[in-house]
Amino acid sequence: MTEGRKMWISVMVVFALYAVIFLVFEDYDRKFSEPFGEVSDWHLLLFSLVVMAGLGWLLFRYARRMDQRISREQHERQSQMRRELTQNIAHELKTPVASILGYTDTILETPDISDATRLQFIRRTNAQARRLTALLQDLSLLNQMDYAPQMLKRERVDVSAMVADIVDESALALADRQMTFRNCLPQDICIRGNWQLLYGIFRNLTDNAINYAGRGTAIELSAQPVHGAWQFVFSDNGIGVEEKHLPRIFERFYRLDKDRSRQLGGTGLGLAIVKNAVLLHGGSIVARNNPEGGLRFEFTLVSK
Repeated sequence: MTEGRKMWISVMVVFALYAVIFLVFEDYDRKFSEPFGEVSDWHLLLFSLVVMAGLGWLLFRYARRMDQRISREQHERQSQMRRELTQNIAHELKTPVASILGYTDTILETPDISDATRLQFIRRTNAQARRLTALLQDLSLLNQMDYAPQMLKRERVDVSAMVADIVDESALALADRQMTFRNCLPQDICIRGNWQLLYGIFRNLTDNAINYAGRGTAIELSAQPVHGAWQFVFSDNGIGVEEKHLPRIFERFYRLDKDRSRQLGGTGLGLAIVKNAVLLHGGSIVARNNPEGGLRFEFTLVSK
């Protein structure tokens, strides 16, 4: 039911109650229901019904126009979001494609290029191709969550074991940045959901912390059961995020430092995937700065 129709029905219910009260009690000081004894009473009742019908018609027109305006504004916002998303996708695709073309053109147009330089260009081309592949995979995953969530396979997922595997997979990156990961999860966290999306939640949060928390920092992940769900806290003691950026960090392609993000190979979609995946598993997520420093993500996942 639209907002305008809800408003119209609410007002008409109030008018209907007024009419009932008028029928039962002619005056406010009457204690019992009695038939109208004067013709003027019936004229007053008829006048009230006519006024109610007129006001109802005017309110109905206003409610319909309000619904049309809301629908038009929503359509304009969606169109603007689609335009911005299309522009962002085009921009993100442009950089790796331009790099690939530049390296391959140089190799093709310079036959006497040294083997070492050729190998270096091939490696850079491969890195850009992998970045492009990751971007397309993330876009595909987000589109699937947006338009075909019912197609996502759900199964019993051992989140505790999954996170342990992610910590092992990230060991080299953590060691390179002299970081530690304190995994404080219980051993019995099992959630019925999509394995790929659940993996994406914890992997993207881990990669985000490794890339932006800072050298020598620590990551900590904990959880506790709350009313049929698990409440997770993923935090670090790094540099945190300026308060003005916090409301937007889950937006697609929103980056705090665009140059650094691209150098690290990020697609700009990691936290957007995290939020959408959490929502699809019946939970919610919020990001805030720790009082003692660092970034903190609090989110819930329904266990059944």
